[in-house]
Formats: sequence, structure tokens, C-alpha cells
Amino acid sequence: MIVAILGIDRVNFRTFDLNLLRVLDGMLAMRNTTRVGESIGLSQPAVSSALRRLRDVLNDPLFVRQGQVLVPTDFALSLQEPVRSALNNLESALSGGGDFDPAHISRNFVIGASDFFHEMLMPRLAGIVSMQAPNVRLKLLAAETETFGAMLTANRFDMALSIGVDTPAWVERSPAFRASNSVVARRGHKLLGSLQRRDTVPLDLFCGLPQVIFSVTEEFTHFEDAALSRIGRARHVQMSVPGYYGVGRIVAQTDLIGVLPTRFALSVADKLGLEIFRLPFEMPLVEMFLYWRSRDTTSLEQGWLRSLVLDLLSPLDEVHFPIHPDDRGPPRGAVVAPIPG
Repeated sequence: MIVAILGIDRVNFRTFDLNLLRVLDGMLAMRNTTRVGESIGLSQPAVSSALRRLRDVLNDPLFVRQGQVLVPTDFALSLQEPVRSALNNLESALSGGGDFDPAHISRNFVIGASDFFHEMLMPRLAGIVSMQAPNVRLKLLAAETETFGAMLTANRFDMALSIGVDTPAWVERSPAFRASNSVVARRGHKLLGSLQRRDTVPLDLFCGLPQVIFSVTEEFTHFEDAALSRIGRARHVQMSVPGYYGVGRIVAQTDLIGVLPTRFALSVADKLGLEIFRLPFEMPLVEMFLYWRSRDTTSLEQGWLRSLVLDLLSPLDEVHFPIHPDDRGPPRGAVVAPIPG
């Protein structure tokens, strides 16, 4: 199969170094020698050297520089999917099928995700990976909803965690969990002092208090604003930051209030000195998904990590694992915001 991919007239397969295929695969996906080196454990000069060898062996420039960008030739592009498929097949064959052992993996994985997962996933994931696959390195990169598809295309991520969005046909996804949001305020907030933990913040008070929100866009809006709009209300957003922990830190040190995923808020409340209250309107649970490239579906290495991530996140699903009443009580006095059909 690999002979057919490379073209028998272009290469002496007997002397071809199959390790070069990993470099070619990485370059076709990332088009950046530094990032390719980071993904397969080589230095940037080693990747450049491998690329020169590939050009000589295949008798094709493979990548041509246009300004600051390396652009693949037509021949290089024709190799992208066949090379990736061949590497996946080799990985499967060499792993012995059902005898796959993560202890033998030696590579880097990049997960695109918000800082919610710094708190709710990475500590447990790090502990398991360090035991099961000590030669695996993990990197979490910020994943903006609007751009993570492009970053999957460019091989910046091996997988990404995000809300439900439209994706190309070559992207697969699996449900991860469904989660609620809650209001957070610093302990001793002068206008919320009469409320007990788990109480509902009055709607007028919620809309009137200055707020800090999580957002990775230029807009000063998030999910809650759409729900408020459906009942003819709006809130006073004074600040926007691209991290949930940043929302918590700001709330803890000011009179601004915020909205955080409930289990995230419960996890950081004692560390930051936060009180947690109910929203004064109903919102649908936020659905989170794990996304990956279709071509990586058969990869045993990636399949192992995807399964591990989904298993660790499944207890966050509030449909199957509701938040305990001791953590958050039943709704009281909530205004129902109709959800579009």
C-alpha cells in the first residue's frame, strides 16, 4: 500500500526510511516545522533535515514558501489522506489489535478546551495518564468555538471540547456531558447578604448588578443574555474575560457578580471565597461534545485518549448525575424563559 502511495517510479521502497512518513504526515497537516517537531518529539532542525531527505527521495519540492507560509505542491497534497490512512493501519497492525497497551505510546497530545477543563478534567486525566502511559505528554490549548474547526484542520489539536457547533463532514463528535450554570458572588456581598446559599437571586437584582462574564468573542454577551432576552430583560455586563477562573477571581475581589458552570463553581468556591446562588430564570442545560478528525477515528492511540476523556467527564452530566441537594437546592421563584422549539 505504501509503495502505491509514494509511486514506485518515484522512490526505491527498499531504502526508503519509513520514519520520514511521520514527518510528511505532520507537515501536510501543520505546515510548520516547529509544531511538527513538538508533535512527534523531534527538534525543528531534525524536521527540516527530514524534509530535505523527503524532497530528494521523492524528487519533488513538496512545500514551497509563500511569504511566511509553506504551501504544499499538488503531489504533496495527493499524499495527505493516503499517508494518514497508511500510518493508522500500521499503528493498528503493530499494536496487535486487541493487545493495545498505552504504556507503549510515546507522543504528544493536544486538547483544545476552555479553562473549565483545567479544573474539571486535567488533574484526574494527568494522574491516570502518568500511570498508564508515562511517555505521553498532554497539552491543553484554548479553543474558541468559532475557530476550533480550523485548528483541527491545521492539526493544532488532536481533539477539542466545545459546545455543539456546526462542523465539516470530516469532523466526528461524541456527547460529553450536560451542565447547568449558577450565579456566583463574593462572600459577604453587601447586596446579597440576606440570601442563603442555593437561594435564587431576585431577577431585578440580577439584572441591575454589574457583572463579569466569560466570553472569547468581542461581544459582551453569553448564553444567559439570550435567555434574558426571551423574557424581555437584559443585564449590566461591565467586564468580559476569556476564562472561567478569571470570572471567579474577579468576583471574589469585587462587588461584581458572575455566572459559572455550577460544578465548576462548587469546585472553586472554597478556594476563592464564593457564594453560589440560583439563576432567576430557567436555562437549558449546556451540552458539551468531544470533537476529532474522522481520519483519526481508527487510531488506537487517539481512541484510547478519547475514551479516557469521555469516561472522566461522564460524571459531570447533570441528567444522569444530578447535583446533590446539599450542594444546590430545588428551584425557588425562578422566572421561566421559554426555549425555542
